Amino acid sequence: MGNLGLKVKESSVRRRYSDFEWLRNELERDSKIVVPPLPGKALKRQLPFRGDDGIYEEEFIEDRRKGLEVFINKVAGHPLAQNEKCLHMFIQEPVIDKNYVPGKIRNT
Repeated sequence: MGNLGLKVKESSVRRRYSDFEWLRNELERDSKIVVPPLPGKALKRQLPFRGDDGIYEEEFIEDRRKGLEVFINKVAGHPLAQNEKCLHMFIQEPVIDKNYVPGKIRNT
C-alpha cells in the first residue's frame, strides 16, 4: 500500500497549536488510532517580576516545535491515520476547513 505520498518533511504549511489540537481530536474520534499526546500548550511559570507567563520563551517555543514535529511524524507514519482526510488536509491544505466531512481517502 505504501505511504500515500504524505511527505511531511517537504510540507511547509504553517500550523497553529490549535490546528494540532484539532487534528488530534479528529483522529481520536476514530478510536482505532492511539494518538500520541501533544507537547504542553504553555509553561505557566509564575516567576516574580515577570509580566508574561513564560509562553514566549524561545527555549520553550523551540522545544514545543520539536515536540510537534515528533507528533506529526508519528501520526503521519501510522497506517490507519494515513487514510484519514483530516491528516491530508493538515499536511497539504493551506487552510484547514474545520467543517469538512470526516472520512477515509480513497486510494486511487
